[in-house]
Amino acid sequence: MKITGSRSDGLSPGSTTGDELGAHVSASGGVDRAPERAKAIESVVLQLFTKQPSRWAEPVIASDICESFRKERGDAEIETTVAHDSYLINLSSPDTALWERSVSCFIGELQRSTEIGLDFVVTHPGNATDGDLASGIARNADGVQRALELVEEGPGVLLELTAGSGTSVGGSFENLRAIIDRVTPNVRSRLGICFDTCHAYATGYDLVEDFYGVFRAFDDTLELEQLRLFHLNDSKGGLGSKRDRHAHIGEGTLGEGPFRKIMNDERFIEIPKILETPKDDDSVRADLCNLGLLRSFRTGG
Repeated sequence: MKITGSRSDGLSPGSTTGDELGAHVSASGGVDRAPERAKAIESVVLQLFTKQPSRWAEPVIASDICESFRKERGDAEIETTVAHDSYLINLSSPDTALWERSVSCFIGELQRSTEIGLDFVVTHPGNATDGDLASGIARNADGVQRALELVEEGPGVLLELTAGSGTSVGGSFENLRAIIDRVTPNVRSRLGICFDTCHAYATGYDLVEDFYGVFRAFDDTLELEQLRLFHLNDSKGGLGSKRDRHAHIGEGTLGEGPFRKIMNDERFIEIPKILETPKDDDSVRADLCNLGLLRSFRTGG
């Protein structure tokens, strides 16, 4: 059975107020609690998990909770909403059973996000554990294709640039381009890119010394129009370290420079930007501090 939702444009959300910042927030107690948590950190963008990300179990979200989320979203004036898919999903896996289970789980992510009324689902392309990158890319694209064809008019799917460790797929702009190109035109318009600053630096894109060169390469390979979301994270690892370890803004190896540029680059002003920085002992305070720093970069140039 095909699942249809209320969205037909796939990739339209963006800031209309001039403040496009947000963070990943908890959905503990129900997804409809997430908007109030986003409002508490003065955010107009939120990201959440629609299920326990480390479990295969596929929950059903009651219709009244979905309706409550949409009401709370409006009341909190949240402009862009994003789900991050499960950590267990591996659409690049050479293991047929795991691949089929991953596709089923990814379809579940799209179904729940459609029912809730979310704008995007972010996905890590996964791992080609047999070392065959080209085949892993093909499997990933085929899984995304199947899900998008089944869940019609649902959220846009954003392929996240990864840190490039081991056998991971998605650690280069070329990998992401290859996935998009294999997906057929009838659903390709629902695909975009999530650019994670920590992952980009870890996989070898030098945002510190060659910021503008990195985005020229992005544009040459993928086109900037494909960039629909930023994950803004500093990095605990160095350039090309392949380590996916996030740090507070300005406290890692990236420093403040790349974030100042992102916040003041006219090409990126309206692109939603989400923190995935450490929550520490007080998540609200940690998020407010990081978001406040990012806003100061923009107003201070």
